[in-house]
Amino acid sequence: MVMRTLYPPIEPYDSGMLDVGDGHRIYWELVGNPEGKPAVFLHGGPGAGCTPDHRRLFNPERYRVLLFDQRNCGRSTPHASLMSTELHTNTTWTLVADMERLRRMLGVERWLVCGGSWGSALALAYAEQYPERVSELVLRGIFTLRSEELLWFYQSGASYLFPDAWEQYLAPIPEEERDDLIGAYARRLNSPDPQVRLEAARAWSVWEASTSTLYPNEQLRAAYADPEYALAFARIENHYFVHGGFFTPGQLIENASKLAGVPGVIVQGRYDVCTPAKTAFELHRAWPQAEFHLIDDAGHAFTEPGILHQLIEALDRFAEV
Repeated sequence: MVMRTLYPPIEPYDSGMLDVGDGHRIYWELVGNPEGKPAVFLHGGPGAGCTPDHRRLFNPERYRVLLFDQRNCGRSTPHASLMSTELHTNTTWTLVADMERLRRMLGVERWLVCGGSWGSALALAYAEQYPERVSELVLRGIFTLRSEELLWFYQSGASYLFPDAWEQYLAPIPEEERDDLIGAYARRLNSPDPQVRLEAARAWSVWEASTSTLYPNEQLRAAYADPEYALAFARIENHYFVHGGFFTPGQLIENASKLAGVPGVIVQGRYDVCTPAKTAFELHRAWPQAEFHLIDDAGHAFTEPGILHQLIEALDRFAEV
């Protein structure tokens, strides 16, 4: 079997900033064929932003793909790396509303929705609210922000597999505050002291980069340690996690029956430490119409070879529909 890899690099044929209210302006871009099948890509984090490689998942001759940086990250404004930026209007449901504004801006009735990690949660939230707007769902590294998922990665669980990286994650937090690490980080990420904020942001972000791939990736760790990136990424993620993703407990899995008429593909790395396979398997059980691919030699990142192969295969297949 020939393993699929990314399409060649491509530049947007259009881009802009959309005013979505609440003082927010969302960066968006369009790539591919202006007459192609409509699709939207949802990045992870929340707070990670889009990268040029995300454009390369889609056949540029068959798809018209909208990519956007979610509120307060990437090229969207105001940026969460600035303490003056308030996050109270950055929620799952304001992002879902932003997606609808973007869809209407494009003038399309339905589009394929593709997302991984946090992007899978946002994709599910959108599709469960607007199933009639979704032609297909392609999801990777399933994350639903349930308490058990957050505790596994940020309190105890993943720490057993990465004790060396975990030691660095714990470093900014005093012993007496370690019974609630998400809460302890929230206090530091919103500290008036910029050095306290940056130390916490880097430790939080590098922990995720250290665990995202099956094999260590120093380039990824360095990118996540960049001050501007780390501050926005950590602040937004922590804000969402403190609020349980703005979901009721178990909401995304419980509401999966709303996806019954939506064709879909779920791709999951067996050794995904960030978003363990248990959640993907439970979504598979709740949404049996979707194809399920459990990749035996993969971690979390979309660039893991087996994950990338299945994503591109699925997107190519849906391009024909």
